[in-house]
Amino acid sequence: MIKLIACDIDGTLIPYGQTSLPQELFPLVNALNEKGILFCPASGRQYHSLRGLFATVAHRAYFICENGAAVFGPSEAEETAPLLSKTAFPRAEALALCRDIMACPEGDVFISGQNTTYVCGCGEALIRHTETILGNRIQEVRDPADIPEDIIKISAYCPGGIADTFTRLEKWGKVFRMAEAGPMWVDFTLSDKGTGILALCRALGIDPRDVAAIGDNWNDLAMLQAVGHPYLMSCADLKLKERIPRHCDDPLQVMGAILEGKAL
Repeated sequence: MIKLIACDIDGTLIPYGQTSLPQELFPLVNALNEKGILFCPASGRQYHSLRGLFATVAHRAYFICENGAAVFGPSEAEETAPLLSKTAFPRAEALALCRDIMACPEGDVFISGQNTTYVCGCGEALIRHTETILGNRIQEVRDPADIPEDIIKISAYCPGGIADTFTRLEKWGKVFRMAEAGPMWVDFTLSDKGTGILALCRALGIDPRDVAAIGDNWNDLAMLQAVGHPYLMSCADLKLKERIPRHCDDPLQVMGAILEGKAL
């Protein structure tokens, strides 16, 4: 019996190029919850951004944030949300990676704390876009060393594509988890969505075999491999589809089938 559904956001619930969730999702989440099936967005986004997207169901949803580096429980208010798990970087290595990203010709660095994204040297237009489109809580710093809290995720934003950035930063893939997180993003963490979903399962006392997960990209792979019922979007990379054989066109169809006790 499926007791929990974890679902990626960008490229899965929100197609690339769009900014809003399908409105049919919210009554579906409520119906699942009434049947005892919990719902958890799982994303590279920060908690503040995710909570804004899921405001109408945030009091009953769980949140895997920053690609698994922070996991929050349900709450009526953002400030009182219980932190169920957090995985922080060693400070010296994190700062060295930030500076290597800043040295890339066409890259900007986004540095995640528990619920704040720190930027350093980014253009004003990019900062405003991140605040208004992604809904992130942003704070500018003069230098990455000025960040006053644990660093839990570092992202390289590459508007020209990620291929060159992957090559320039590949040495860091031996230190941290390095994953494509969309056409213009490369994420670095010590955790991944697999770490996040397993931490959530431990907190809830749920067997991962009783969990369904839906994703579309390589940064979803660890989560999909950790659960008993993985679904990959049909638009995913062909090599990724070879790893996850169960595919779908619409995550809401999968969730609806689970609600009805069926399997796709």
